[in-house]
Amino acid sequence: MLSLMKGWFSMVKTIRLKPDMVQHFVDVASKCDFDIDIFYNRIIIDAKSILGVLSLDLTRVLTVEYNGENEEFEAFLEKKSASRRTAA
Repeated sequence: MLSLMKGWFSMVKTIRLKPDMVQHFVDVASKCDFDIDIFYNRIIIDAKSILGVLSLDLTRVLTVEYNGENEEFEAFLEKKSASRRTAA
């Protein structure tokens, strides 16, 4: 059982999404062959579910947790990172 756990890891990033970004986020997440959850507080949603993501309060900072690697997905998360500042 221990050998099955070897190499397992989990990445956590915080992002901000606007309603018009949700479709692209779900499309990129759906291309990944690993589980992706998006959540705030106690509400956890499958990030590959457009209805689930749209049901979140998109005015909040959201946390994305995933356990794999995908360059396109990670680039999207970096662009939408909650820690990045945008000009008003």
